[in-house]
Amino acid sequence: MKQIIKKRYDLQIGEAGSVKREQFELDKNVSKVNAILLTSDKEDQLYNRGSQKIEINGQEIFPEKYESKLLMSGLNVSPNDRFYKLENIAVGNRIMKVEYTDNNEARSNFSAYRVSVYLELETETN
Repeated sequence: MKQIIKKRYDLQIGEAGSVKREQFELDKNVSKVNAILLTSDKEDQLYNRGSQKIEINGQEIFPEKYESKLLMSGLNVSPNDRFYKLENIAVGNRIMKVEYTDNNEARSNFSAYRVSVYLELETETN
């Protein structure tokens, strides 16, 4: 039986201008990654300062310096339309790698923040 679930993976950004590298393991019953969304406890920091590279199963989904604001969604968007749709993403080794960069930006003073990567996953259950 197939089921669609949403799963959150967090990165803590504690220093201005830093690069944070994290590796996350997807559950073993995940068969497909359908979509992705970025959010933060301080969305202005993520929007103005953030960029990242994201890989799943060694496949580059978003290249280095891909701006976070392109993967965010506002409150004016229907909850069912907030995720960035992905296609043909093989889960393979079930490893997601995120390399997040906090870029110094004059419009946004730094304070520590959390970046959350949400994935919409398809699972197989018996």
